Amino acid sequence: MTTLLLVEDDRTIGQALESSLELHGYDVHWARAGGAALGEAQRTPFDLVLLDLGLPDLDGVEVCRRLRAMQPQTVLVIVTARQDEIDVVVGLEAGADDYLVKPVRLGELLARVRAHLRRGPSTARQSIAVGGLLVDTAGRKASVAGQEVPLRTKEFDLLARLAEGVGTAVSRETLMADVWDAHWYGSTKTLDVHIASLRRKLMAGAPSAEQAPVITTLRGHGYRLELPQE
Repeated sequence: MTTLLLVEDDRTIGQALESSLELHGYDVHWARAGGAALGEAQRTPFDLVLLDLGLPDLDGVEVCRRLRAMQPQTVLVIVTARQDEIDVVVGLEAGADDYLVKPVRLGELLARVRAHLRRGPSTARQSIAVGGLLVDTAGRKASVAGQEVPLRTKEFDLLARLAEGVGTAVSRETLMADVWDAHWYGSTKTLDVHIASLRRKLMAGAPSAEQAPVITTLRGHGYRLELPQE
């Protein structure tokens, strides 16, 4: 059974989400505070976390960082009333895979949960080489010049999608649909933050700047993965 961690201090919201998620077949662990959530994460590996940022004991962003460090492969979705752009950026940079702003319709939340849990890169090609970059889709590993680059789940999925068509422009809408949710609507800031993080990690993991693959921004369209600059 798919195991979810729900971190929500509001009893009414928490009860509604717990009941609905369990009705749809998920094993739900409900934590009402940040400390309790971290304790649950120490005992149980979760497939997905729904995290509110307004917690009574710890700052939700700090809880997000700790959860990401404890369970690197877990899908982490922030569900919060904080809607300013800086809050979205900070939450995503803390390790979240997705950011939903309350109030969020239950149907949308359930659809997003299902999309995250079934989402994964195509394994039609077992490995993709782009210059010194090797993307191992079967093993879900990426390396530059033989040096493995530690990537979070969505960072790997995004890199694999771009690597499928090296040199080909991929629109923002296509990336959001293929990596996150085919029915995505609203802000795509999550894509920009993941691209920025992916660039930093690829550059840091390369023995030299000349061996790092390049993700080019195409203003008004999307992104393109290219061979390292000579």
